[in-house]
Amino acid sequence: MKKEDTVKLISAEGMEFVIDKEAAMVSQTIRNMLTSPGGFAEAEHGEVTFPEISAVILEKICQYFYWSLQYARGKETEFHIEPELTLELMMAANYLHT
Repeated sequence: MKKEDTVKLISAEGMEFVIDKEAAMVSQTIRNMLTSPGGFAEAEHGEVTFPEISAVILEKICQYFYWSLQYARGKETEFHIEPELTLELMMAANYLHT
């Protein structure tokens, strides 16, 4: 896989998650950052930092991105969310438009 096919998502603590660009594009917010003609640094470097999103939540979001791609392809599976993550995850999802 080539570097331009991946995106690095960085949590508030600096934890890095390198995921497929296709998976990251599930998020409208990330898609806008990576494709807008405004010259976003994110598009140039393929990195997006989320100072408000913890590593635990960002990891779950990455899992959701991959699950969403599978679901869109007709693979009916359940996406499990731990109850203690629900509120923080909902807030992050609202920001990411997912």
